[in-house]
Amino acid sequence: MSDQYCPECKRATEVVFDHSAGDTVCSECGLVLEAHSIDETSEWRTFANESSDNDPVRVGGPTNPLLTDGGLSTVISKPNGAQADFLSSSLGRWQNRGNNPDRSLILAFRTIANMADRLGLVNTIKDRANEIYKKVEDLKSIRGRNQDAILAACLYIACRQEDKPRTVKEICSVANGATKKEIGRAKEFIVKQLEVEMGQSMEMGTIHAGDFVRRFCSSLGMNNNAVKAVQEAVKRSEELDIRRSPISIAAAVIYMITQLSDDKKPMKDISVATGVAEGTIRNSYKDLHPYAARLIPTNYVKEEDIRNLPTP
Repeated sequence: MSDQYCPECKRATEVVFDHSAGDTVCSECGLVLEAHSIDETSEWRTFANESSDNDPVRVGGPTNPLLTDGGLSTVISKPNGAQADFLSSSLGRWQNRGNNPDRSLILAFRTIANMADRLGLVNTIKDRANEIYKKVEDLKSIRGRNQDAILAACLYIACRQEDKPRTVKEICSVANGATKKEIGRAKEFIVKQLEVEMGQSMEMGTIHAGDFVRRFCSSLGMNNNAVKAVQEAVKRSEELDIRRSPISIAAAVIYMITQLSDDKKPMKDISVATGVAEGTIRNSYKDLHPYAARLIPTNYVKEEDIRNLPTP
């Protein structure tokens, strides 16, 4: 049982789910809160002593419009009995030898999914990266290029377009050996190819320093008050004419805020967490230091503490 608001009782009460009718019923007044709901859980139970070869799933995966057959092709599984060994193994062998036009796409989509999972990205970003790769692959212009860099660049562009940007260094950490320079070149190549195909500029989304703040602060183990101060300072920095990259500004603001707290973070740790070189953080901090009083919220520290910030 779980709690849910009941309009009859006018408060949250325990509800009971009737599996046979698909009704959610208030346990106190008996009001049916939801009727004919669909049970999306599995229709079987798996026990530890059962063989893992017996898959009770009766349906396949979802359709994929990017594949020729929609992802609904038949796969011949391993035989269950000894009598069917010869026939089934032969069919499976012939199926593997067959020419699957989507084999390279399936492998590419699987690689993108693995990279996205390692970065904790949502399915919408995976799907967008798959779409971008399919468009580029249809142009037949990526032959002979670094496949890992192309896939990583597709994921980078997808993150930008879905307003969940990741740094090139973060993408590079899961790119199976592709370097930052290779990913950058692949990104420029993909954008250029798609712009020629579409006949217009490709929307990439705007990167803001605030897009990276919470993730960087979490890596550094900063408390909630410090994170809020960093977010507010980064937001105010957008009003200034600071010609630095958003990632560099985020790193410099984090350094500035941590110097005003009891848990001071060395520049080396911030460099590791953000992927920004210490020299770049130092120069960005030098540019932001004259505006410290305007950037740092007054409810975080006193004005006299701001004046005692380390000089760049």
